Amino acid sequence: MKCPDCGFDNKPNLKFCKKCGKDLTLPPSWFCDTKWHIKTLSIIYVSLIVFYFIASYFLHKLPPPYNQRIIPKEMTPWLHPKKQIED
Repeated sequence: MKCPDCGFDNKPNLKFCKKCGKDLTLPPSWFCDTKWHIKTLSIIYVSLIVFYFIASYFLHKLPPPYNQRIIPKEMTPWLHPKKQIED
């Protein structure tokens, strides 16, 4: 176990650091609670929603692919089932 104070690598079962004498059994001084989780998840969700709308806006500004080329009606008869193709 590494000492949080001096960084000395101690054996895992020691209660005190061999180098500086710091107590290694003390729990961390900060634990994340429910409020922290809610705040963090809210920030993530709001960021994803904003990113989705921005990306959607810019993707709708691109020209649609069906305007970039013209496909002859003979190649796609299923798109015009009521029209008869003339020979």
